[in-house]
Amino acid sequence: MSERRVLVHSSKQEMAESVAARLITKLGYILGEKPVSHVVLTGGSMGGAVLAAVNDSPGRDSVDWSRVHFWWGDERWLPRGDAERNETQAREALLDHLDLPDGNIHAFAASDEGVELDDAALRYAQELTAHAAEGAALPHFDITFLGVGPDGHIASLFPERSGIRIKEATVIAVRNSPKPPPERLSLTLPVINSSERIWLVLAGADKASALGLTLAGVSSNEVPAAGANGQRRTDFHIDSEASAEVPENLTATEVYWTAADATD
Repeated sequence: MSERRVLVHSSKQEMAESVAARLITKLGYILGEKPVSHVVLTGGSMGGAVLAAVNDSPGRDSVDWSRVHFWWGDERWLPRGDAERNETQAREALLDHLDLPDGNIHAFAASDEGVELDDAALRYAQELTAHAAEGAALPHFDITFLGVGPDGHIASLFPERSGIRIKEATVIAVRNSPKPPPERLSLTLPVINSSERIWLVLAGADKASALGLTLAGVSSNEVPAAGANGQRRTDFHIDSEASAEVPENLTATEVYWTAADATD
């Protein structure tokens, strides 16, 4: 298992700004080493808050965004432009404010585009392969963002559901989701774990139990977040309310993060 660490932030806003600054710094290092970077985004309030903080950051334009490709860990099966779609929220928070080629934004299909849910999953899998190195099924993901639900779900992989156990497919259609809307699309756990770095971003007292179980090493079938494991590093960015059930020896304050760490 790669190194895991928990970074506790004083508030949701401070966390969003800190993660945003870290993303900007990290992308600068990555793009100094290779021509493009692939980043997987998440939805939810904290996912959007981080992207909005990137947009508001004075360092935003230090990144050559034309060399960054954006993907999503999951999407709600709703019409294009629906306010509840992760894509819509990401566009409003950041993507529409950047000088990005259209081909750098890899959104899932929408429910009003004349495609069935299973076909939409297949299409996204094909798009992943189209941007992979020769012979590979996936792009090289540098950073994957994940939110965590109170039940411990990540992307649209829910506890005790078949999706968290699927290993053969890269993208799945989700039906009868315990969280509305019932139909969704999601990357599978092996795809998520192919990322060099996984950054889980979560806040609120309602996340404390799921986080505690995750760090205690319960099975991913019980708490999907426990299965998140980046190839190089897995970081949990949390606020003080979410830290209630995290052992003190597993936590670090943001001072633990330094520019020298950007090569990790």
